[in-house]
Amino acid sequence: MTSPSNATDLAHANPNYERRWLVLCIVAITQLTIVLDATIVNIALPQAQEDLGISDGSRAWVITAYALSFGALLLLGGRIADYWGRKRSFLVGMAGFAIASAIGGLAQEGYQLFIARAGQGVFAALLAPAALAILTTTFTDEKERAKAFGVFGAIAGGGAAVGLLLGGVLTEYANWRWCLLVNVPVAIFAAAAAIPLVKESKAEGNTKYDVPGAVLVALGLGSLVYGFTKAEDGWSNVSTLSFIALGIVLLAAFVVVEAKSDHPLLPLGVLLDRDRGSAYLGSAIIGAALLGGTLYLTFYFQIVLGFSPVVAGVASLPMTAGIMITAGAASALMPRVGPKPLMAAGPVVSAVGLVLLTQIGVDTSYWTHVLPGVLLLGLGLGLLMVPMQNVALIGVADHDAGAASALVNAALQIGGALGTAVFTTIYTSAKSSYMSSNAAPVPPAGVPPEALASQTLPSDEALAALPEPIRNFINSTIDYMFSAEVSGYAHAFAAAAVMVIIITPIVLFLVRAKKDDLPAGDTPVHMG
Repeated sequence: MTSPSNATDLAHANPNYERRWLVLCIVAITQLTIVLDATIVNIALPQAQEDLGISDGSRAWVITAYALSFGALLLLGGRIADYWGRKRSFLVGMAGFAIASAIGGLAQEGYQLFIARAGQGVFAALLAPAALAILTTTFTDEKERAKAFGVFGAIAGGGAAVGLLLGGVLTEYANWRWCLLVNVPVAIFAAAAAIPLVKESKAEGNTKYDVPGAVLVALGLGSLVYGFTKAEDGWSNVSTLSFIALGIVLLAAFVVVEAKSDHPLLPLGVLLDRDRGSAYLGSAIIGAALLGGTLYLTFYFQIVLGFSPVVAGVASLPMTAGIMITAGAASALMPRVGPKPLMAAGPVVSAVGLVLLTQIGVDTSYWTHVLPGVLLLGLGLGLLMVPMQNVALIGVADHDAGAASALVNAALQIGGALGTAVFTTIYTSAKSSYMSSNAAPVPPAGVPPEALASQTLPSDEALAALPEPIRNFINSTIDYMFSAEVSGYAHAFAAAAVMVIIITPIVLFLVRAKKDDLPAGDTPVHMG
């Protein structure tokens, strides 16, 4: 317990001390909002796609735009929050996030939704580190800080599950648009509470921004991701190769700028370490598998299996449950066995789960084919993520701890953006290959095509009333289209399995960290 004299010292040094628990509530609401948006839109995406006329090849940009802008600007957002003022950054970030959410919720065209999601990511990159910095500077007592970050971590872990359920409820009983519009009243409440309760704080000393570095990394990653999305037109396509090459050149220029800068956005010493580098690479691969590969579960549940949005959300929960179960187990085991065994075993478990998901079909059961795969995927990810986040901070100097912490989650988001782009290309290619290799059902003789045009997806009653030849043709066509979809999904899961299993040899060959090397205490990590 904090002594009276220590409490007086803390209150004098910390303007938010007296209202620290109220500040925690505000930060918790903010964190929940950011985490929700990583999953809430997934469940709504099939209906949003249909409503806005978004193509299968473009729909992934709803996820990619958010992850890319969030991940690419997260480090810069942390610098702005520290230098410009944490409260000011928090309020601007919350206001911008609400405006972008409103634009997305009111979108009438697909591109408007993409832009809005990118805007959400931009302001989330400012909001997330500002909220975490407020929490860090508010709770300076070691025991109270542990409690505060316990609440923060629980929300970060459980927020994804809440997003899946809330997304399903809002989509089914209101409209998919409310998955975005719900952020507006939450943001207004959080900002209104923060204005009188949170006091301003900022870093002192060298407060120069690395603008060239921020521009280069944002443009480089954007070009790279766009190049991968163009790969569906062919890997040898000029535009595909041009954008990928441009992205690589810009990222190489970013490294050169960071090496010469006296105030780098990303201190290269943080990245260029065997242990830490392995953790950042692993984080990017996890992001690809988690955000990119599992996106297609949503489409499989709702389009092929016919689940309602709410049921689809519930069906996705075992993965989140698996993550939370093994994350707790990993926290307990790490001080005994060290991080390396857990980091090597986790990818194997997740890869097995993804391989099981490649066995899905048009008529397969959720309980026998999907549930085991989803659960194993979550169990493996939880086993990997906790030690990985700790290894990412080994040997980092105090003044670089924030950048190292943010880099883990920036890598997660960027990996998700790249993975979504790659898996979309794999999905579309596999779907096209299936349709070119398997002949489509032939309409029954004597029936003109226009008589079938409006009968693509009839109700059960309307289908039963049709003549048997037409009914059989429609059923065969639906089965053919669903089989093509499932082929695309299965190939995406297979690619994700290959990507995840690569982490294990990386860990075995590069990670040297022992249990005694791990940083002591709870370390705040940007989540999103």
